[in-house]
Amino acid sequence: MKIRFDTLDKKPKVWNIAILSAVTAVLLAYLSGRNDKIVAAVVPVYLLITVVLLLRALVLQIRYNPYSYNTVYYTGFAIYCTLLFFVHLFILYQTLKYPLEYDGRQVVNYLSTSGTTYMLLSFPFLFVFSAALCVSNIVLIRKEGLRFTNLLGVILAFLLVGGVVLLYKYDFYASGSLEEIRRHALIVSFFSTVYLYYECMLLGTIFADALTARYEPDHDRDYMIVLGCGLRKDGTPTPLLKGRIDRAIEFDRKQQELTGKKLTYVTSGGRGEDELISEGAAMKRYLLEQGIPEERVISEENSKNTFENMKFSKEKILEDDTEGKGKIAFSTTNYHVFRSGLFARRNKMRAQGVGAPTKWYFWPNAAVREFVGLLTEHRLKQALIFGGMVALYIILTLIVYR
Repeated sequence: MKIRFDTLDKKPKVWNIAILSAVTAVLLAYLSGRNDKIVAAVVPVYLLITVVLLLRALVLQIRYNPYSYNTVYYTGFAIYCTLLFFVHLFILYQTLKYPLEYDGRQVVNYLSTSGTTYMLLSFPFLFVFSAALCVSNIVLIRKEGLRFTNLLGVILAFLLVGGVVLLYKYDFYASGSLEEIRRHALIVSFFSTVYLYYECMLLGTIFADALTARYEPDHDRDYMIVLGCGLRKDGTPTPLLKGRIDRAIEFDRKQQELTGKKLTYVTSGGRGEDELISEGAAMKRYLLEQGIPEERVISEENSKNTFENMKFSKEKILEDDTEGKGKIAFSTTNYHVFRSGLFARRNKMRAQGVGAPTKWYFWPNAAVREFVGLLTEHRLKQALIFGGMVALYIILTLIVYR
């Protein structure tokens, strides 16, 4: 069953997960060293409940607003907690089978080092993913030349694999006084938490990109915003931009076949320093050449980035639709749909995106660029979540080495 976007008006809340985590941490601190079997049972139960709550929140978030950081967070941490659930289910089995070899403090120790465990267990996926990034970047460089932006995939691949190798070598052995071992454990805990956070963000972003790029909005749209992305020297659309316009035309024609409803195009893009005309004007000209009547095309020619695309296009739409009841879609390249939707929602516009395909070797590097772009936004929210994770793992580490 397909989950439809924008069918809920209320955003899901996840304070229950924060409360559950705090109660579980206190319970583990109290029970550690008192009842080993209960400690071993508490952790997988906690993880299972957390996975259920995260998946429920994810479904509700998609129905409320899929173009959100919450979609990324819920997905990434649901994957992480699912893997840990099976690890701690096995630990519970071992505790019940060999009660003399496992105690509650060991169980808490496994939980405190779960970031490291996750890194090692997910390494096969990360290695294959990193290798694929490198291959796509090599092809991209051969096709389009050596530029820094064309090396982003290689850089990310190096960080992913290098981080695991570095942590494994550093965490392989520790000796000395209790204070030295505790200090070593805290450093490992902090490093693995950093890695864990960004790996969850990466996996969540991959899911959000794929989900929104493959989604087909209902064919009842009134407006279609086409996002600009550069022109040729002669003022005609580049293949990438042409793909976005053609995808919009394809959606329009299908909508007319299914419902008979025609939409209005909003071509959005200003004029770059090296461009003969604005992207908005060039796209309008292309649409007219494809037989789209001029009265169904609105040209927005002042925007310089995606945020302004959405902001200025909304202003144009409101000039045409004074009641503000028109249903809006936007067309962009597949890897750019999720982030574009984010900017649309920031402009209080419930627009749904359609994704135009791109060459296989271009998509991975572009997706990495989008991921890096996401990391630079919502800094306060990211700081709160990351800070909470660091605090939780430090507390668990101190419980083990108290």
